[in-house]
Amino acid sequence: MNLETIGKTIKLRRRNLEITQQELADLAEVNINTIVSLEKGEGNPKIKTLIQISKVLGLEIDLK
Repeated sequence: MNLETIGKTIKLRRRNLEITQQELADLAEVNINTIVSLEKGEGNPKIKTLIQISKVLGLEIDLK
């Protein structure tokens, strides 16, 4: 899965849960800029960051 696909998945799930980017950032304990960049398919997030966000959104990450 590439970063653009990950970003689209995060954005879609966040919107389905009806939470803002700031709320997601707060819940995942990451910077708002991280969420914005990810949703744009940009940046180079750490695995730990993706795991934190995925837990909040109830998503699973396949690291294979």
